[in-house]
Amino acid sequence: MLKTKYIMSDGLAFSEEKDMQRLSRYAKKGWILEGFAGLGFKLRKEEPKYLDYSLDYLKEADEEYFQYFEAAGWSHVCSSGNEIHVFCAPIGTKPIYSDKETIIEKYQRQKKQMGKYALPFLISWVVFFVLSVLSQNSILSETIGNVSEFFGLIAFIILIFPGLPYIAYHFRLKKLRKSMGHRS
Repeated sequence: MLKTKYIMSDGLAFSEEKDMQRLSRYAKKGWILEGFAGLGFKLRKEEPKYLDYSLDYLKEADEEYFQYFEAAGWSHVCSSGNEIHVFCAPIGTKPIYSDKETIIEKYQRQKKQMGKYALPFLISWVVFFVLSVLSQNSILSETIGNVSEFFGLIAFIILIFPGLPYIAYHFRLKKLRKSMGHRS
């Protein structure tokens, strides 16, 4: 019988709640989260448990950070890059973020972080795009245009990874603020 199982994430920026609920359903069937694996999660076979999972983002988390969650009833399960942290608790434990203001702060931090990663690639892509257009109009050489198209494509592909989560956090924040009566 298998002792480990791998499941794909739908993308934490896009479906954090859905992924955490899915992990809870797996736990009820005896598949307990062990850690992150590639683009998803690694689960291990144990006795079924009734757990809620929650996600938090904090770069360079220290022991005090984890103790805070432990005191609130949440056990640290795993982290990715010492920036994305998953916690679990028995079903019914008060959520880590229980009000919309703290949820907004959480996603603002993530949006800002993704923006820092996305901005250099966005600027690179724009520069390479402009160089490519200029070469097509015979202002620059064809070689510069070809090189610009190549590096522009690379910059665009890399931009997708922080850029799409940035957009997802932007819309998530907009929806949260609208539900609170705040302006975006």
